[in-house]
Amino acid sequence: MGVADLGEIHRFFFKDKYLVLDVESDALHEFDPPARRALELLEQGVEPAKTRRLLTGEFGEAAAAKAPAEIALLQKEGMLWSGGRQAPESAAPRVKALCLFATDNCNLSCRYCFANKERPAAAHGRGAMSAAVGKAAVDFLLLAAGPRRHCEIDYFGGEPLLNWPVIKAVTAYARERSAALSKEIAFTITTNGLLLTPEIAGFLEEESFAAVLSLDGRPAVHDLMRPLAGGGGSYPKALPRLQSYTGRRPRGGYYIRGTYTRHNLDFCRDVEHLYNLGFRNISMEPVVAPPGADYALRETDLPRLEREYENLVEFYLACRAAGDPFVFYHFAIDLERGPCLSKRLSGCGAGREYLAVTPDGSLYPCHQLAGLPELKMGSVLEPEKFQAAPPAGFIPAGPLQGRCRSCWARYHCGGGCRAASYLNGEPGEPYPLECALQRKRLECALYLHAVQNG
Repeated sequence: MGVADLGEIHRFFFKDKYLVLDVESDALHEFDPPARRALELLEQGVEPAKTRRLLTGEFGEAAAAKAPAEIALLQKEGMLWSGGRQAPESAAPRVKALCLFATDNCNLSCRYCFANKERPAAAHGRGAMSAAVGKAAVDFLLLAAGPRRHCEIDYFGGEPLLNWPVIKAVTAYARERSAALSKEIAFTITTNGLLLTPEIAGFLEEESFAAVLSLDGRPAVHDLMRPLAGGGGSYPKALPRLQSYTGRRPRGGYYIRGTYTRHNLDFCRDVEHLYNLGFRNISMEPVVAPPGADYALRETDLPRLEREYENLVEFYLACRAAGDPFVFYHFAIDLERGPCLSKRLSGCGAGREYLAVTPDGSLYPCHQLAGLPELKMGSVLEPEKFQAAPPAGFIPAGPLQGRCRSCWARYHCGGGCRAASYLNGEPGEPYPLECALQRKRLECALYLHAVQNG
């Protein structure tokens, strides 16, 4: 096989391991020094006889025979330099999830919030969703889902628990309507936790809600970006409620969801802080922000952020070695039973399978872009006028578009965050900084997979 015939692989060192990912098959291999050298010679097109002589001189006869044979076997089994795969053909995408802005109002005044009055996505104004609009959203979802059996509703805000009676009413209606149509609806809620009373916690658990609980980490970090609406830090008020809820071990599960910004590039310390508080399901996400914001991440921050993910790997392994592991969202991959190809290629589905609904019933491609008038796609109150195609200017994630075609991580990220692309001025391409962070996180996850399955 000539060099031109070889498929795509991604090779990288991480700590003590030299890892090789076959991009098309998702097979991950750890290569020892002889195999690594044999790989390099093969890619350079060196003749087999010369390869054997060079390997013998460097590693001895046994290694010189073994390494090329192992590589040839991996090729034969389709686990190295495997051929390109074809994306499965599918029908027009069906809506499967709605993000309902239960209210734009909030008891916090988070600087990076999508509903913050200083952010452009808050252009739809302040307000609370009525039960009538919420029920219309349920009807729209069940209709737009077509034959799809499983759907999802995410309650968002502002702080959705400020509109608790409507959430209860809409949830009950969704259960009734979905059962009548032999469908199932799963529920998620994103909350800052200030209103998580025992009564509300009991309801969320009874209905098997998945909970996304916002806490950014250390008190000073959290309070800088997530102050109370009237001023002052929210950390001491939120923490007891969040600990009480997660202490119930809710059957719907939870993630503590932090956001890191340019003000806490040492975000591993925030993950450590959350872990020491007793949380064992943690997500720490880079902020999505207009480039001019003082808290927005910059490309010059990338080396520091990459080192921080490496620090997080060390902490993750230390907790595992101590017998008290935790789940970090971006490190949880399963190469054997991961998502199907069509799901990986479709990404988040914003603008196609996933839509946001504002309190007045307006539909937008994404919760982070809700309220931008040029991106409005219709209203749940007028489903017959719904524009199934995303508005001009918003380009959804799809099979191998643009720079994604040549990226080794293309089957894992789904094209990145469309909101980040839109806000940073290149809607048709993934946001470069996000891509770099995604690739680094994936290398970390692959290394941990090799450690845990080696």
